[in-house]
Amino acid sequence: MPEIVLLLAGLGLAALSIYLFTSALLANKTDANALAWASGNEPVKSKSSFINLSRPLVHNFTLQHALRIKNPTYRKKIERKLLTGGLATELNVDEFIGLQILWGVMFPIAMVILKFTMGLSFSYWFCVLMGLGGAYFPHLYCKMQTNQRYISVIVDLPFFIDLLALSTEAGLDFINAIQRIVDKAEDSVLAEELGVVLKDIKLGSSRSDSLKNFARRLDIPEITSFVAVVNDADQTGTSISQVLKDQSTQMRLERFVRAEKAGAKASQLMLLPMVVFILPAVFLVVFAPVILQFFYGGKK
Repeated sequence: MPEIVLLLAGLGLAALSIYLFTSALLANKTDANALAWASGNEPVKSKSSFINLSRPLVHNFTLQHALRIKNPTYRKKIERKLLTGGLATELNVDEFIGLQILWGVMFPIAMVILKFTMGLSFSYWFCVLMGLGGAYFPHLYCKMQTNQRYISVIVDLPFFIDLLALSTEAGLDFINAIQRIVDKAEDSVLAEELGVVLKDIKLGSSRSDSLKNFARRLDIPEITSFVAVVNDADQTGTSISQVLKDQSTQMRLERFVRAEKAGAKASQLMLLPMVVFILPAVFLVVFAPVILQFFYGGKK
């Protein structure tokens, strides 16, 4: 009886895989509409080689299924993650969902078919866990990219604000000061985002709206505070150079406070390995001779 159930399950999975393959071949070109980018250009190459390898499979097999997922709340959540992770030019929402379907559904099904047909030794639970991990991997990738961008921006921000303050004191206006920094900076997330601000302004957006979009893309409290202060200075007529100096001082103070918190946290984290590994070794070195002397010292 179990053999018949496994046989039927294997035939059903094989039929499902044939159906998905056939539907992908016979489907219309609706996936072309799924790749309608704001700039009208093709997506840039992803930093993840895994995504680059999976993209053709997504376009051929799972993108048309991703288009059927219409939940606006979930789509907005994904769009937000792609924006804050700096991945909006690498992936769109439909590709993101297509990757989830590919890694979370198609790969586990293929592994189950291989296990059934070839008699592989891994458990079916391994396929289930692989499916759950595959479906979550795009979210994990976005989170990793967001954290990397956060660290890069927080490190560069005080230095960039100092340069903006010096440039405005030297006679440049705020936009030209940004342009000068963007031209000189290399491999900087903050410089890239400021470059987008300049591009938006050239396309007709106001400086206030461009800076607000800049803060929305990064979604970092320090950037949001910086944009609010600059826009407020514009509206009140305050000297922008003095505002930038004050903002730089505040940013450096906040970075020093974060460093102190990180140091205090690191000392607490070191306590557990010290208790588990170092203290027993110390006690062994110090008290082992005494114990040995106590038990064997009087014997000849």
